Amino acid sequence: MAGLLWAIIVILVIVWLVGLVFHILGGAIYIVLVIAVALLIFNLITGRGARL
Repeated sequence: MAGLLWAIIVILVIVWLVGLVFHILGGAIYIVLVIAVALLIFNLITGRGARL
């Protein structure tokens, strides 16, 4: 499960970077970044971050 969360975080950050560079979705692209950060924090708090 931890591998899946890390994959989702990486995909969301990549989507955010692409949206930021190409100005896709306007301000809504920051929601993607917030979701990625929330997943990262959840992953680290639950202790699953140690098992990459």
